[in-house]
Amino acid sequence: MTRALDIWRDWTLRRRIAFVGGVGIVLLAGAALAVYLIAIKRPADVVNPEATFIPEPPPKEKPEPKTENWPLYGYDNARTRYMRAKGVNPPFAPSVWSFQAGKLLEFSPIVVNDVLYFMDKDARMYAMSAGNGKVRWKRRMGSLNASAPAFAGGRLFGVNLEPGQAFALRARDGKVLWTRDLPGRSESSPVVRRGRVVFGVENGDIFALDAKTGNVRWQVSTAGEVKGGLALDSGTLYAGNYAGEVLAIGLKSGSVKWRTGTQGSSFGRTGRIYSTPAVAFGRVYLGSVDGRVYSFEADSGELAWSQSTEDWVYAAPAVADTPNSPPTVYIGSVDQHLYALDARTGSVRWRQRIGGPVLGAASVINETVYAAGIGPNVGTYGYRVRTGKKVFEHELGEYNPVISDGRRLYLTGTSALRAFERRKKRDRGPERRQARKRDAGQGGGAQGNRGRERRGRNGNAGRG
Repeated sequence: MTRALDIWRDWTLRRRIAFVGGVGIVLLAGAALAVYLIAIKRPADVVNPEATFIPEPPPKEKPEPKTENWPLYGYDNARTRYMRAKGVNPPFAPSVWSFQAGKLLEFSPIVVNDVLYFMDKDARMYAMSAGNGKVRWKRRMGSLNASAPAFAGGRLFGVNLEPGQAFALRARDGKVLWTRDLPGRSESSPVVRRGRVVFGVENGDIFALDAKTGNVRWQVSTAGEVKGGLALDSGTLYAGNYAGEVLAIGLKSGSVKWRTGTQGSSFGRTGRIYSTPAVAFGRVYLGSVDGRVYSFEADSGELAWSQSTEDWVYAAPAVADTPNSPPTVYIGSVDQHLYALDARTGSVRWRQRIGGPVLGAASVINETVYAAGIGPNVGTYGYRVRTGKKVFEHELGEYNPVISDGRRLYLTGTSALRAFERRKKRDRGPERRQARKRDAGQGGGAQGNRGRERRGRNGNAGRG
């Protein structure tokens, strides 16, 4: 102690002031850190066993159609991404055809009556034969796009980032029927029902436009950017935004039925929502940048459960109750995993590491769930819904990889599309090997362009 006092006395006034100031700063920093750690304490996940859960009745047995439409992003208005296509199962034969767009394809196509419709990053709409991959027509609608079109009544409906607009095209030839300027950019893939085209805008508004004219039927303002699409079930629309709000809105009038929020990653801060919701079992399911997956009661907005992952959840969920697995939510996380969560409780049934961040939505085709990751040596993977066993792997894939029409599987890579049919027993020998070599040669360019194309969206992250 005496030695310490002697040293103190020998110091100049300036050194004493500097020392005291430094100690003060350290103490203040420590106090601030303590307050900060208390403030950012992450709320615990929630499980509400009393929340409403409505099991879906088994579908009526009927002849399997030769083909089935996938007319909008998410397959159906509820955005479940689940098709009961019994004949579309791995293993698949080498690709029936392959198409190279040359531009980023962030969203998978839709398919209606054997025609695929999709948009590339440069806001170019394509119509393509599902049987042979030949382009029927294409039309440029702007300069930047990150969404999928919707089909209804012989028309295609879409939105653009640049310029911020909505539009309608005649599906058979791409003729522009109307355009509508918007108060901001939009990457919210539309849903169409009862003559209304509904989507969100980055200024926080949700619009319902008249499908025939493009006139505004109603407009709802929210507290944050609306990035994802809206889900529709029983006349009610469900949306999330960047303020962490979850809303239920009447399709007919635009009236807000309820409004709630996510838990967030810290006290008083909600988690942004990029994820397009899915509706099933009387619940609304979605992911959040706070790293959680959520389930809300569709009628009331009451939180049924939340389940944490180890990183942000940009992706939209797929929700399915298949003959061989219980009601389950399939969703990817930036933590590089695909999760299979019990739809009633949120508990983890299984999870699989994909090897790269999962930003796009999974799809369930029959008894297989497909998801893709981003990164070198990462592609699209298929897993058995009951066990999580991997049964499919392909080098193509990045965001929203898989759709089907009940006959073929259509796989979207960074800038390429391929069609697959189920492998037949006679599909053996040299012919198959040659087709595989052809596929490998066509796929190289798509993989090599990944980094450049992702950066071309002005820093926006892809998602479901």
